[in-house]
Amino acid sequence: MAAAAMDCHQAVTNGGHHKDGDAAEWKQVAELRAVTEAQDPACKDEDDYMLRRFLRARDHNIGKASAMLLKYLKWKPTAKPHGSISEEEVAHELSQGKLCLQGHDRQGRPMIYGFGARHRPSNRDMDEFKRFVVYVLDATVARLPPGQEKFAAVADLKGWGYSNCDIRAYLAALEIMQSYYPERLGRVFLVHVPYVFMAAWKIVYPFIDDNTKKKFVFVSDKELDRTLREAIDDAQLPEMYGGKLKLACEM
Repeated sequence: MAAAAMDCHQAVTNGGHHKDGDAAEWKQVAELRAVTEAQDPACKDEDDYMLRRFLRARDHNIGKASAMLLKYLKWKPTAKPHGSISEEEVAHELSQGKLCLQGHDRQGRPMIYGFGARHRPSNRDMDEFKRFVVYVLDATVARLPPGQEKFAAVADLKGWGYSNCDIRAYLAALEIMQSYYPERLGRVFLVHVPYVFMAAWKIVYPFIDDNTKKKFVFVSDKELDRTLREAIDDAQLPEMYGGKLKLACEM
């Protein structure tokens, strides 16, 4: 195992140093790889940046990060047996226009715009919904510019009511994002939040890990314009929020 760790460390450092991070952290990444590959050789297919995200998600605890990574490696071929999710597999979810992947914030993070009132538990199949979450996350990751590992989102809850409340779906999406796409979420602005939504939020909140909780930001209507303009350039801000971007809910 020590030899494998050394080989990994050499692979990380050969050809020059990584452009970001420190040597101690990359050494931990090599250790994480050695521990995980010994239990699942499929780890060889994942790059060092992927392993670093799992390491960071578990506060650099190699044992916990390895357990998390092994869970991901077991999930991946089951969730994406063909390597990716096709549009046909999520056609019903796509047709509802509940999520738009468009534009970037000022940090270069791809944006997701979600519209809570367009989702109804009576109009969704849970298996397809889970595939849809994976489809969206993969599509968003594919839009990441070089050097950027995170995305940001605006969750617009205008018009959200009890008929839109879907705790099972919210928890499923949260589980997928936290367990299998760690350290990908940069920030979520929750806007136009109706009072009735807070009952659902109180149920979901305990399931959000501590590192993720601080990434959710509730924005009042009076602070909406200032908050979004500080985060997103006018050319990248959708027209519905006073910007110039024509939003089209297609992926």
